[in-house]
Amino acid sequence: MKKVLIITYYWPPSGGIGVLRCLKFAKYLRTFGWEPIIFTASNANYPSLDPTNNKDIPTNITVIKLKIWEPYGIYKLITGKNKSANVNNVFYTKEEKPGLAHEISVWIRSNFFIPDARSCWINPSVKFLLKYIKSNPVDAILSNGPPHTNSRIATIIKKKTRIPWLADFQDPWSQIDYFSLLKLTSWSLKKHLKLEQEVFKYSDHITIVSPKWKHDLESIGAKNVTVIPWGFDQDDFKDLRHIKSSKFVISHLGILGYDRRPETFFKAILELKEEESDFEQKISIVFPGQVDFSVQEIIEKNGLNKYVNILGNINRKDALKLMKNSNILLLLLNQQENSKGRIPGKLFEYLACKRPVLCLGDIDGDSAKIITDARAGYVSTYNDLISIKSMILKEFRRFKKGENQKDVISDIDKFSVERTTEDLAKLLTSIIK
Repeated sequence: MKKVLIITYYWPPSGGIGVLRCLKFAKYLRTFGWEPIIFTASNANYPSLDPTNNKDIPTNITVIKLKIWEPYGIYKLITGKNKSANVNNVFYTKEEKPGLAHEISVWIRSNFFIPDARSCWINPSVKFLLKYIKSNPVDAILSNGPPHTNSRIATIIKKKTRIPWLADFQDPWSQIDYFSLLKLTSWSLKKHLKLEQEVFKYSDHITIVSPKWKHDLESIGAKNVTVIPWGFDQDDFKDLRHIKSSKFVISHLGILGYDRRPETFFKAILELKEEESDFEQKISIVFPGQVDFSVQEIIEKNGLNKYVNILGNINRKDALKLMKNSNILLLLLNQQENSKGRIPGKLFEYLACKRPVLCLGDIDGDSAKIITDARAGYVSTYNDLISIKSMILKEFRRFKKGENQKDVISDIDKFSVERTTEDLAKLLTSIIK
């Protein structure tokens, strides 16, 4: 068994989609001749916790943990937030009136914590891992970012040891959608770009989750870039069955941020409520996860509260059940410059649940292509009222006839995590030769 050191911030008990990338790789790497060794934080400030992910941790795997310090406690103190408040997603969900304390905190975070809020973990991790590797040699390193603190740790270790390194990007670095929201000085911007270029220079290979983002990375100097998409683990879905309900359920899972505000979707619901018999009695819209205040405002303004259920964070097991029992799975893509390459991890879970997907966003983007090629649902721009109404109405009428209960037949086998991990293992093998 060849050994790969995986540097990842997200690891169980973390909840959310971000933890699944490295967790699922680790689950299947042994099948393809690689023994994963996990390096992660011992006391990370995860946005949510989910013990149901523990089932995927391989037996007898080596997990090395090192204490991390993160500035979230200070941010909560400065801004007067509750100790239990989730402040990890301030660039995705905004407050109605952030206040001066928030603005100052973002400026400090932007210019003193580079590349991100976990940057204080870099030097201790490098020191720890250099010592560990000396006594416990590994054949390759795999870093996963963001947070790109992981990428920086791997860069320094590669410089010092020359161990082959594969840099995996869940999201880009300087091209990520919220990068423009950082309050960067010219010095800080140069620092970010310099560190990013060092990843391109010293990594032996780079993987990223979408074709468009691969092109974007290459446009700023990255070489040897391969697309390894998010995927789905068939083990998670084999026992799920769609349970017929009297309600027509439309659900969106995950963060529903200010740049995914579906105003036209809500307008379509209002019009269908008036135009289609039974729609008002049947419709149920479910939003588990963090929902931006602006989205909640639209719901209240249009009197849709009694049709919309905002659940907050739920564990993965319950999330998968909700997906499977939905009649439409709503996929809202970020309305940002890099949206063409945005393929959320949850898209593949939607596909695996075999329920109709309604995607709002760039109709020429990578997500739209996957849905269209798989014949897994519908794609529309955010503002096409006629199209959105038509799609919802079609599935509602199928629901009333009992046809919507059947699984969507689509070709998605190539997106199984087992296959994507096999591709990853081949890349790891190629860089050590």
